[in-house]
Amino acid sequence: MRGMNLPLRPRRNRQSAAVRALVRETTLNAGHLIYPLFVQEGTRSEDIASMPGVRRHCLEDLVAEAAAAQALGVGAVVLFPRIPDAIKTPLAQACHDDAGLVPRAIRALKQALPELLVITDVALDPYNSDGHDGLVAADGRILNDETVEVLCAQALCHARAGADWISPSDMMDGRVGALRKALDGSGFEQVSIMSYTAKYASAYYGPFRGALDSAPKAGDKKTYQMDPANIREALREAALDEAEGADVLMVKPAGPYLDVICRLRAATSLPLAAYQVSGEYLMIKAAAASGWLDESKLVMESLLGIRRAGADMILTYFARSVAARLKEG
Repeated sequence: MRGMNLPLRPRRNRQSAAVRALVRETTLNAGHLIYPLFVQEGTRSEDIASMPGVRRHCLEDLVAEAAAAQALGVGAVVLFPRIPDAIKTPLAQACHDDAGLVPRAIRALKQALPELLVITDVALDPYNSDGHDGLVAADGRILNDETVEVLCAQALCHARAGADWISPSDMMDGRVGALRKALDGSGFEQVSIMSYTAKYASAYYGPFRGALDSAPKAGDKKTYQMDPANIREALREAALDEAEGADVLMVKPAGPYLDVICRLRAATSLPLAAYQVSGEYLMIKAAAASGWLDESKLVMESLLGIRRAGADMILTYFARSVAARLKEG
């Protein structure tokens, strides 16, 4: 037998649905998904022009949307607030107001859906009149340590309201360690930190900024978000976040940075998240609307690709629709 030149037939492992299911290497289920939800003041929800199919929810509708997703198996949501311009300030004080929009949203969700994992975004851009993730000096510099102090106040505000995880997206140096110290020092040792570890200065964020009216008023975010050309820098950020006490690491965006996901998966034993961002969402929606691509198949393939690269969990605006599709079989 050793001398026989037998033909190799990999196709034998593809010949039926049953065989393909048995040998499938990567799986996707609703439990892998985190549902980003936009929330706004008032009693009415509204469609987001830059993100077809996505809405800014009033509190009542927010709870209903989260409940519908949870019923389909999506166990986690992450909140993003649209803050009225009237309460935005250079010091972003509204971000740590216990009576603010996000604390009220957390309390509403936890009261109605106690088993739902509620994650909050920790960053200043929705509250900062300058539109940046950090405080802005008179000369335009983003102030690191001063920003971290405000982020700690914001995280404690969210923890008091009942947030399960806080998720710093600001990319300030040292913020994970400072947040962990602040939370632990105030009796919130059980609150986890999902850190935006490798958040790139990406062109894919445009529709999201339109959804929150949070684009910078001047300059850009390149002095704190990562250069899209770099991958070794992501490994350094991951090592720092892990040493500072992060519970989960994240790569953002997901699809264009599968190599980064793969490298971080090999470098850490921590759970790894990836964010399929608004630009990725809109590209799929636009391509499907043209009639040239099948949205359902394209979404599933894109999410499987992110999982295959090494992500344990995916933040995606398709979470509810994908969970429904998976439940249907």
